[in-house]
Amino acid sequence: MSDIILRTIIPILLLMGIGFLSRKLGILKSGDERILSAYVYYFALPALFFVNMTETNFTEETLRLMLAGIIPILIALTIYISLYLVFRFSKNILYLLILSTIFGSLAFFGIPFITFAFPGTGEPVATLAAASISIVSVVTSITTLELYRLQQSKILTGLKLVAKRLSKNPLIISIFSGILLSLIRIEIPTPISQPLHMLGSTTSTVAIFMLGVFLYGRKYTNISNALKLSMLRIIFLPIVAFLTTMLFDLPTFERSALILMHGMPVAISMIILSERYSFYKETIASLILISSLGAGLYLNLWLLLLGHY
Repeated sequence: MSDIILRTIIPILLLMGIGFLSRKLGILKSGDERILSAYVYYFALPALFFVNMTETNFTEETLRLMLAGIIPILIALTIYISLYLVFRFSKNILYLLILSTIFGSLAFFGIPFITFAFPGTGEPVATLAAASISIVSVVTSITTLELYRLQQSKILTGLKLVAKRLSKNPLIISIFSGILLSLIRIEIPTPISQPLHMLGSTTSTVAIFMLGVFLYGRKYTNISNALKLSMLRIIFLPIVAFLTTMLFDLPTFERSALILMHGMPVAISMIILSERYSFYKETIASLILISSLGAGLYLNLWLLLLGHY
């Protein structure tokens, strides 16, 4: 038990703490986190997704893993939309529920955590899970934010903007490009794949360090509401994933990785998106703070429940 705790909590807390101290001590200034975010978002993470997708053999087992990862998101969406249609609560509440649940930190937090928890075997499965789930979660999240911005305007206009944004999204492009090369059996030459691997391998370290940088100096209010919303990713979505993955004949490790992925904290990039769209900025900041700081504890509790201690 102590081995897994040491492999997961200690590295994450240390990296987050160093990032936080870098702001407190003035080594990094306000706004510098955007440089780190841009590096991970446009370079390290696309490299990781692309090279791992090209090296993935898309067998029946692989596709089953990807489908098992996507279905919990679709079930959660169905539940929320059904509740909205029945009880007719505010659309903004619907959007908040969706974004608090759907947009998890799969790459920035999920890949590092599973890599630390399962050294050697964790990264490939975590990357495949993050890539497949991200396709649905990124599309859903951007669509939701555009609909929030439009309010009473034409939905078609919003959907056109979403399609335009997604066509330029580096994560979506890298995932589909990697899948395409894998399906047509094109192998990346070593002189190219090796630097891509090196670039992608920096994702975990920089992403967790960046989380500490992001959390410094933010305004945290609506803590009570944020705590309630955090339960959607801490408890609700992992339970949905636990139940749905039972329907798939997955190895224990892969099933556990998917359940953990659906319990990851709310995505760090939601801070930037919430500011860009003026979407519950203080609540989202508090939500990310609570889910990120609590992740070391509750994710290890999920590991315990899943029998990995």
